[in-house]
Amino acid sequence: MFTAKKSRLALAAALLTGVSLVAAGCASSDPLAPETEAPAAGGETSETIVIGSQAYYSNEIIAEIYAQALEAGGFDVSRDAFNSGQRDAYIPALESGEITLFPEYSGNLLQYFDPETEARTADEVYAALPDALPEGLSVLDQSTATDQDSYTVTAAFAEENGLVEIGDLADAAGPITLGGPPELAERPYGPTGLEEVYGVTVEFSPTADTTFEALEANTIQVANIFTADPRIQTGDLVVLEDPEGLFLASNVVPVVSGELPEGAAEIINEVSAALTPEGLVALNVQSTEDQESTPDIAAAWLSENGLV
Repeated sequence: MFTAKKSRLALAAALLTGVSLVAAGCASSDPLAPETEAPAAGGETSETIVIGSQAYYSNEIIAEIYAQALEAGGFDVSRDAFNSGQRDAYIPALESGEITLFPEYSGNLLQYFDPETEARTADEVYAALPDALPEGLSVLDQSTATDQDSYTVTAAFAEENGLVEIGDLADAAGPITLGGPPELAERPYGPTGLEEVYGVTVEFSPTADTTFEALEANTIQVANIFTADPRIQTGDLVVLEDPEGLFLASNVVPVVSGELPEGAAEIINEVSAALTPEGLVALNVQSTEDQESTPDIAAAWLSENGLV
């Protein structure tokens, strides 16, 4: 009897001990245990943002600006995807989530996914992007800065003829010769498109790699060059506005894979709001003419714009 009673007491004690251990393991908190830190919020997240760039100095400068702005906000950033090549190489990495953030160009990006798009102006292109992008990709705020085809003139020619928009060329004095790559003659935004959209009649000269020199020598009066070319600043040139969308607008726009950590989008949107067409050209001048390093260029720009 004594033995049985003793056995039952031992079993009860063992069961009680087991229940206590399970309860301790399942408890949400232990008043005697040290406090654990809550997950960091906002810019203090430990999630790494992988930023990519094309193998092109201008695009890499923008990517470095994104990186330094995010780091100043407390985010972990990886630059392993810088110089990722062209879209055929980096778009799959964006879609898979290997790259989190990439500086893109709205019009060219839209045409990559929707070759038949009829969007032309900056607002039209930006509005069309969400539907054209594959699931998992999205865009943040676009910048006014562009890197696209343009019709550009010397500052002196613009002043003499009161030129602001492409259509103003219709009232310019004397015959006008347009210069650019040979294929421009057949492009929809070439001489035929110029006349159809703006009523401007021009002669065409295939100047190719000598376009800037021909413009400076006044053998051509209008040049087809890209809006972010540093020679626009160094050569004192004026990019004519294109309100009718003769050229496909290609504004700098951040592309995002998945979701950014809380607070990161706001930082990148502030960068986009501060980046202007003239500002992008100036950044490119610092790279090509002044031979400054990309990190130094980005750091100075962020400081000048009050973003760090």
